[in-house]
Amino acid sequence: MSTKISLKQINKLAIPALIAGVSEPILSLTDTAIVGNIHINATESLAAVGIVGAFISMLIWVLGQTRSAISSIVSQYVGADNVDAVKNLPAQAIFIITSLSILIIISTYPFAQSIFKLYNASGLILDYSVDYYKIRVFGFPFTLFTIAVFGTFRGLQNTYHPMLIAIIGASANIILDFILVYGIEGYIPAMHIKGAAYASVIAQFLMAIFSAYYLLTKTNIPLRFSFPFNPEIKRFIIMILNLFVRTLALNVTLYFASAFSTSYGKNYIAAYTIAINLWFLGAFIIDGYASAGNILSGKLIGGKEYKNLILLSNKLIKYGIVLGITIAILGAILYYPLGTIFTKEPQVLEEFYNIFWIVLLMQPLCALAFIFDGIFKGLGKMKILRNVLLFSTFVVFVPILFWLDALDYKLYGIFIAFTLWIIARGLPLIIKFRKEFLPLSQKV
Repeated sequence: MSTKISLKQINKLAIPALIAGVSEPILSLTDTAIVGNIHINATESLAAVGIVGAFISMLIWVLGQTRSAISSIVSQYVGADNVDAVKNLPAQAIFIITSLSILIIISTYPFAQSIFKLYNASGLILDYSVDYYKIRVFGFPFTLFTIAVFGTFRGLQNTYHPMLIAIIGASANIILDFILVYGIEGYIPAMHIKGAAYASVIAQFLMAIFSAYYLLTKTNIPLRFSFPFNPEIKRFIIMILNLFVRTLALNVTLYFASAFSTSYGKNYIAAYTIAINLWFLGAFIIDGYASAGNILSGKLIGGKEYKNLILLSNKLIKYGIVLGITIAILGAILYYPLGTIFTKEPQVLEEFYNIFWIVLLMQPLCALAFIFDGIFKGLGKMKILRNVLLFSTFVVFVPILFWLDALDYKLYGIFIAFTLWIIARGLPLIIKFRKEFLPLSQKV
């Protein structure tokens, strides 16, 4: 049976995925806003949250690629009407990835200070970074568990339950941030930056609990690990390895951006932290439609529906550009109020306002890059995604960043390099997709 590709069908998947996806940057933005308004050492605290956030994002993105791999394989089996053949794959994937997360904790916890020195953190910023990380890292296994469950739901063409789980986690994090950072006089002492870390860990734990509950009660996918390994585990691991290399390249970009902005001084890293977290928010909003592309393209390729695959890409291009422009316009309208949500420091705000317009102009370009990222993940073509990101990072972003830094462009240089990096990510994917699937769609 042919899959219906309509705005209604796309939105049915995209809007819940958008809401679920936005929960991740909301967790970081909540920490950023609340910590940035602490009365004692607010700028140093804000800088520490930004540095640690960059490192934890790297870890999550490297190992969190299970979501895309599980989603791709399961959705292709849904399209082929043979999902029972991969019922035991998610539990095996979850076991592998959570085991790796525990190894990450063991290998990074004792060396937290050395890690954040690599980000050019020093003095009070370094102390706060270590304090914050040594609490937040314990939420890592819960986050990866939740991400893997989300991938299973996506493969089953279900973004509704991940949305519910994400809302629970984001709501809990916001409430706990206020309680634990500022304290409740006479009941709970103000814990400042450590309170923000505890709030995140508790929220991640709640999301993992609800993820397990919904998967077991709303699907027939078991969570019990069992042998033998599913035949698709080999393809899963190859996908993960390609995405692992790809994500390392992505995090080279984020590392250099964070390290350079830190080297410019505390006001620059604080402004960068606000700008990059708002960029992440825009990216995750757009990612709702990228997720729809991921979910539907996997199903369509599984059912060999090439005409509908081209139709899907055309619709997503249109919707993505409209969404990107809308985000940019809303950001322009709220340009100055947005900054004051996160800090009241005039020097930090000045640096933020100087570069935020670049973040807004990037949004339509981000939409195209992220949507085709999603489509290629759904198709299982992780090797292409790996090569494109290696090119955009090491041939485009890094040389341009070093060049603009030498010209003393500071944050301007970072965000100009980001813009060119996004273009180098999106354009090759669009060309490759059209070249491969247009001829197939025209065959009778």
